[in-house]
Amino acid sequence: MTAQGIIWILAVCLVLCLIVLAVSTAYFLWQWKKLDHILDIFWKGDLSTDGHDAPYNLDISETRESRVISQLKRILTSARFKEQQAVEEKNRTMELISDLSHQFKTPLANIVMNMEILQDPALDEEKRQEFLNHTKSQADKMQWLMADLLKASRLENGMIRFNAENTGIKKTIAKALGSVYAQASSKNIELIVDEFQDFSLYHNPKWTAEAMSNILENAIKYSPEHSSIRITLTRLDIYTKITISDMGIGIPESEYNLIFKRFYRGKKVEQHEGSGLGLYLAQLILQCENGYITVASKIGQGSSFSMFLVNGAE
Repeated sequence: MTAQGIIWILAVCLVLCLIVLAVSTAYFLWQWKKLDHILDIFWKGDLSTDGHDAPYNLDISETRESRVISQLKRILTSARFKEQQAVEEKNRTMELISDLSHQFKTPLANIVMNMEILQDPALDEEKRQEFLNHTKSQADKMQWLMADLLKASRLENGMIRFNAENTGIKKTIAKALGSVYAQASSKNIELIVDEFQDFSLYHNPKWTAEAMSNILENAIKYSPEHSSIRITLTRLDIYTKITISDMGIGIPESEYNLIFKRFYRGKKVEQHEGSGLGLYLAQLILQCENGYITVASKIGQGSSFSMFLVNGAE
């Protein structure tokens, strides 16, 4: 072979190498653009725009590079989800701290003021005992409020889980009535339960009794002395409606959707002792049992709260 032929072959090989290099470079640049596009979408907070309208087609084919891209997408999607979870958890924590700070402000100020008065050596024994009792009641209120708020927060975030089952409702109602009997007696309020045959509802007796107790406590609190509170049960196709009706001050229709919010208290009840957590807790409990609560009321004529629980298997 002549020297010219060898040079020609070398030249052809060089050109082919340059072509291969150029194609490889273009291919890897294209893959890099795909990766860069995925990262750009990730930092913008949306990995769902990688379809047909995306600048670079990210459809997955059976290649090694495509598998890398697919894995990167899954990693980034998981990272974004965890980041959002962390932000939501932080916001819930800040909201809880803010709620605690707001709710504890008044009783804590009362305790500080009472302690300053109790330090006065000229205070007589009767007054001293009065301020001591008031201080204890404020401390008890803070302890009760903390327990209820933490319970509501844990239920809301799924940190507290309880099992519901098909079981008789009569004992649950009796337990709820027993927990508020003393409060009703102190105001001479009669608790009436319309007669019914026991049957199974899908619920947790302990937690459902607590939800019912919260509604009964509100009914007692806002009802006049020597009145009555009636509990009736109505069987429906899917649910059973347990209605608690009182003869209290009533609730404006404009507040129906507000009274179940955490710490909400209507304008007509601001002078009454309370935290605005009872109905919120009751609603959370029934939601965990696939149930719900509704309200109907007329100003000055009382309110009716209806708890809907899923019917148990016959």
